[in-house]
Amino acid sequence: MNRFISVILTVLLLATTVNAQELKPIKLNVPDKERGSSIMKALSDRHSEREFSTKKLSLQDLSDLLWAANGINRPDGRRTAATARNNQDIDVYAIMEEGAYIYDAKAHELKPVVEGDHRSLIADAQASVKDAPVSLLIVSDLSRFAGAELERQKQWGAFDAGIVSQNIMLFASGCGFVTVPRAFMKKEELKKVLKLSETQEPMLNNPVGYPKKK
Repeated sequence: MNRFISVILTVLLLATTVNAQELKPIKLNVPDKERGSSIMKALSDRHSEREFSTKKLSLQDLSDLLWAANGINRPDGRRTAATARNNQDIDVYAIMEEGAYIYDAKAHELKPVVEGDHRSLIADAQASVKDAPVSLLIVSDLSRFAGAELERQKQWGAFDAGIVSQNIMLFASGCGFVTVPRAFMKKEELKKVLKLSETQEPMLNNPVGYPKKK
């Protein structure tokens, strides 16, 4: 019996390993920097929305969204979002049905972190948010502010996260998507699932999707 259980556990372990290997990097398209409305129109239309279509974002939409959030916009590697001292403490995680990824701005690519649908950890008690096809989790790595006192690190991290969230909101408003900035989430569970270090702090999240048909 013990041998039978051992064989079953081995098979399950192998199956899990195979499934994890199926989560591949997502090479993103070149961002379309000509799309969207004027900045004044985007500001005029900006609003928070907590209901989303379940339709998945196209690769181009996902590519443009991530570049707008925190992509590289200059040859020296600086970003669309400003950061304190240009320490670039912010990492953006894309939490989707198939798994969680981290945005690699240099490669303009989503790199796999963990398989499985973890959007409920972002939604927490707000069930409708789980319908969003992608939730962008904004994480500040406070260790990148080495030398500054901890309270200052936290202030800078929160400040930088807010800028990225605003980029997401303006992109959504200007390009026909819906989103809402949120601080609610199951932080400790997300830190475990994403294997974040002690200095990596989830600050905000923005579920993003197409408008839900009324």
